[in-house]
Amino acid sequence: MNEYPLLRRQLKRNWSGARTHVGSARQLAATDPEGAYTLAYDAARRALAAVLQNQGLRATSRGGHTVIYEAVRAQLDPPLGSMLRPFNRMRARRNEVEYRSSEAPAVTPDEVTADLAKVEALIELAEKAIPNMPRY
Repeated sequence: MNEYPLLRRQLKRNWSGARTHVGSARQLAATDPEGAYTLAYDAARRALAAVLQNQGLRATSRGGHTVIYEAVRAQLDPPLGSMLRPFNRMRARRNEVEYRSSEAPAVTPDEVTADLAKVEALIELAEKAIPNMPRY
């Protein structure tokens, strides 16, 4: 993790991008479930990254997406661990899709739809947490 100045514009761009990705993923779920899943995961990642951005933190390339999850979880679990855990599972699934694990089953529209509900819950969690979290 690195400290960096709070950039409200960037924070708003992440929120806007997360919401846009959710809408796009919904539209693509039936015709391009793999692309939709990647968009859904990215929406969740943006929401959790926004929590850290609001605190003046950002993940470095070392640790990347895993660090985002771990840093937010360290602050919010308990009591919100059960709402955060789907992100880590989705991260692993997205990696299977992105890096073509030969043993990974294909992403289905139903899988996208189920995880989109979890992504929306993560976005809402982040929106509620941001005003209540201290800056580092």
